[in-house]
Amino acid sequence: MNAEPLEQIETKIAFLEHANAQLSDVVARQQRDIDALREQVAALTARVLALRESATPATAEDERPPHY
Repeated sequence: MNAEPLEQIETKIAFLEHANAQLSDVVARQQRDIDALREQVAALTARVLALRESATPATAEDERPPHY
């Protein structure tokens, strides 16, 4: 059996294993980023809801005249 085709296959497998490890790292990092963003969105949503509940309704006196 010729060693060259076997070496090519081993080289391809090594390359694919390396690429797979890199992709796995990227996916893990992206998942951490997504989780952090979800927490930020939840915190911002809670802040907006709290502000809505504590806000007083606007009156006509609070509005600026159109010429400003």
